[in-house]
Amino acid sequence: MDVNAQIKQIADRIKYLRDAVDMTDVEVANILGISVDEYAKYENGEKDIPISIIYSTAAALGVDPTELILGEAPRMAEYCITRKNAGIMIERYPGYSFEALAHNFIGRDKEPMIVTLSASQERAALVSHSGQEFNYVLEGKIGITLGNRTFELSAGDSVYFMPSIPHGQFAITETAKFLTIIDKENG
Repeated sequence: MDVNAQIKQIADRIKYLRDAVDMTDVEVANILGISVDEYAKYENGEKDIPISIIYSTAAALGVDPTELILGEAPRMAEYCITRKNAGIMIERYPGYSFEALAHNFIGRDKEPMIVTLSASQERAALVSHSGQEFNYVLEGKIGITLGNRTFELSAGDSVYFMPSIPHGQFAITETAKFLTIIDKENG
């Protein structure tokens, strides 16, 4: 599935669920702390939806982010095993994809993902979100910008940080992979 079709499906699910819980676009935009115009672009599939907005929107609508991403609710309450290369693959935009590793666990407060980056693509804008975040480089080299500082990390290096700081990761080598674990509850 191409990126635009995936964004449109997520946007359609957001709109459907917002209507189902009887909330207005103004109410959701206010909860997210963004303008109604920006929210409308996300909900209409006109603009790529950052993962932080997906999580915040899911919380505002009272659903698990998996429901917005996949259209189905998680099913596992005690444990969730994800086999190698069997997580849910999401291409956020060309050159940045991730594999969700715990999407089927009900009520998770951490989001572990393997992120794959390509150096051939333009760097994305910095993002910020609540919680705490851990990145562990699995393959290649990544750059990570935290506020006004940029660091280079190689395979085996890690960083733990407050993602309320505007941040972004990018590939330094042709491709790079890192494990990220986002704690959605703290911060």
